[in-house]
Amino acid sequence: MKIIKLLSLFVLLLTTLQYACGQDLKLNELEYFERQGVNVLVYNNLFTGGFNDEKNAGIELIHHGVRTAQGGAVRLSSTPEQWDLVPNIISRKVDRKANSIESTLRYKDYDFESRVVVKAKGKAVEVSVYLDKPVPKELEGNAGFNLEFLPSKYWAKTYLMDDRINRFPRYVVGNTVTKPNSEKLKQFKGYVTSDDRGTGKFIEPLPLETGRTLLLAPDEPEQMVKITSQDADLMLFDGRILAQNGWFVVRSLLPAGKTGKVLTWTIEPNAIKDWKREPNIGFSQVGYLPSQPKVSVIELDKQDKPLSNASIYKIGNDGTATEVFNGKIESWGDYFKYHYVKFDFSSVKTPGIYYIQYGDFKTNNFIINEDVYDNITDATSDIWIPIHMNHMYVNEAYRTWHGEPFKDGYLQAPPNTDHFDIHSQGPTTDTKYKALELIPGLNVGGFFDAGDFDIETGSNIGVVQNFVQTWEYFKPMRDQTFIDQEQRYVDLHRPDGTPDVLQFIEHGTLQLVAQAEIIGHMGLTLTNSVLDNYHHLGDAASLTDGLPYNAELGPYEVAPDGKSSGVKDDMWAFTSRSAARDLRAATMFAAASRALKGYNDDLSERALFQSKRLLKEATELLATQPQDSFDMRWGALGDISTNLQLYISTGEQQYADKYQELLWPALEQNVNFILLTALHAIPHMNPSYKEKLKPYVVKYKDYISELEQDNPYGVPIGLGNWAGSGMIVNFGTTICFANKHFPDIIEARHAFKTTDWLYGNHPYHNYSLVATVGAARPKEVFYGNNRADFSFIPGNVAPGLLFRKPDHFENYDDWPFLWGQNEGTIGGNTSYLIFGSAFKNLIK
Repeated sequence: MKIIKLLSLFVLLLTTLQYACGQDLKLNELEYFERQGVNVLVYNNLFTGGFNDEKNAGIELIHHGVRTAQGGAVRLSSTPEQWDLVPNIISRKVDRKANSIESTLRYKDYDFESRVVVKAKGKAVEVSVYLDKPVPKELEGNAGFNLEFLPSKYWAKTYLMDDRINRFPRYVVGNTVTKPNSEKLKQFKGYVTSDDRGTGKFIEPLPLETGRTLLLAPDEPEQMVKITSQDADLMLFDGRILAQNGWFVVRSLLPAGKTGKVLTWTIEPNAIKDWKREPNIGFSQVGYLPSQPKVSVIELDKQDKPLSNASIYKIGNDGTATEVFNGKIESWGDYFKYHYVKFDFSSVKTPGIYYIQYGDFKTNNFIINEDVYDNITDATSDIWIPIHMNHMYVNEAYRTWHGEPFKDGYLQAPPNTDHFDIHSQGPTTDTKYKALELIPGLNVGGFFDAGDFDIETGSNIGVVQNFVQTWEYFKPMRDQTFIDQEQRYVDLHRPDGTPDVLQFIEHGTLQLVAQAEIIGHMGLTLTNSVLDNYHHLGDAASLTDGLPYNAELGPYEVAPDGKSSGVKDDMWAFTSRSAARDLRAATMFAAASRALKGYNDDLSERALFQSKRLLKEATELLATQPQDSFDMRWGALGDISTNLQLYISTGEQQYADKYQELLWPALEQNVNFILLTALHAIPHMNPSYKEKLKPYVVKYKDYISELEQDNPYGVPIGLGNWAGSGMIVNFGTTICFANKHFPDIIEARHAFKTTDWLYGNHPYHNYSLVATVGAARPKEVFYGNNRADFSFIPGNVAPGLLFRKPDHFENYDDWPFLWGQNEGTIGGNTSYLIFGSAFKNLIK
């Protein structure tokens, strides 16, 4: 009996020990530190060489399911901004035996290397910085270790620095000093900046607090973190004081003149005992047709045991809720971090107001009715698109969205200029204009690219093509916008007697024809010349002073004749020629010429002329380029579409022959990419063409089946630094057109996968990714030009669920400043316009 009792005690002690050990941070198979409720990533995601600090790299903390800290690295500023230098991670070593990860960080510009070792120690990680050589003299007082915390998860929460109590501010409030620009560390290599606003000084934030022990959010267990420093003071900064997208920064300076281990922090994120992430019950916030498939994908913590059933409740006219359906839960399996189950309630068809009940969790309400999709594109076409019309004054009732921007026009970008938005001007201008010479006539038409105010030529080409396809296939007669090109004035919610889409085609074509006629080919971009203007938020018309820069004048001085100023705020035209871009423009011009005929005949004729000219010249240019060049690879695909559109516009057989010559080999290489173009040709070709295309449609059907095995949502999910809504919208559009022409092969039901995803049936949360569209719970913050207001522009479509390696999807709805998940683009939103039009046509 005693032996049994001792054995029982041993088992109990062993179980307790195992439980305690299970609560310690351990390196998992995906090479990050993990315990239930806490993930510590160590350079699983690297800083980019493009936009430098994108706030999604370094040492990252995913705390109770939300990424709340990032950027852990040796940095050269107390509050790093987007274009500040970031280190290259030149090595990463995982030592499972030591339970540690070591990475070497290098700043090439300063020949400065450091090693960061992160080691799990119980419930905490120890972060140590090693130097083989002392901090370079020019970096003394600048080089320090930073870790940044997400403001939206900490504002209004308390913090303690060495037991002194304070509270994180909701809005940035803090102290700064100004210093001479000669003291500023040069981090904007090669970029022209004017951030001193002519004062010769720059702003430097002061810390909110300084000490050796920092406790963040003791009043909020899900975000509570304790940081202690053995070797140097911890300083807490509010990064928003210099840039609205800044985070709260914890920082320690690296000591001067020392080598070896120079800094050690202990970081202990709190883990709530027995914490499990709440189920994310996916469903369409817009609602459902009575007859459509209705499948909720429920995302579960892997520690959570799936329930066997879920229910649908109907809300009656008296406000009471009644269970009308109870169905089985079917397991799909694991997908990255979570486990997924499905709840099929397709049998619920009676129109009404409903919600889903899964265990103790219930969703907000949704509607089942025949008209739920009727207005899914209205906010995009009525509000978002016209607000993004460049070179126009845009008004909505009592509100001015922006005045007329860029009356001063665009200057020729100088040769060999690298731009902060990843553009560059080549060794020549490829035009007749000299560096910084005004290129007259470009300040007309066009659309802002996204949350900034540049005209990306490639995007605008695709945008006009999207408008033309929407017009030609579906003839939307919706007229809710007053557009006057002569007045350069737009007024929302005010019909003017002309379909809006037709006027959008005209507006985009005006800009692109101007480029072809004035530059001689298609430019790369029309954009800001100085970084200080590029991150401008607010009214686009206030971005420049309306006067060209004159180097002979002092800062903010205006010439006696009033025709120039000393303000470096001009917009530049980057004009390096690309044959592939010219081919894409030729495609668009051919299509636009058809749509504009009978509405703006002069512009129609000019567009058709430029289409033929650019096709001829681009073909000649391609013949001189290497086979593996970018233009050759993309030019071939552009040539397919160009010849198709020219054939549709002119009826000339030479274009049809060339189109088919190029199409079939391209389909063999990548049917998913080119099939939509091939489908658009069906109405214009003989019956044998459709028959020849049929096997490729069967291949696309196989692709749809593969997606159903790949992920629980059955859509193409992007895993890059830009979330995947665009791919999913294109997927839905392809299904709509494939079903139209091949209903016996491609079933209409697959199109609902796209609407389900866009409107809430996706990972992380169940908010609609389209701002304001008839949804009970749409996203409420987006990365637009009003992002500093934590707001949105109606009709915006978010990129969506951003994947953070190795296994985390996210979409912040309380922090708009990550463009890869929250920035709507003119290309993406007009792609949504054609999808929505095709989808509404399909369900009719």
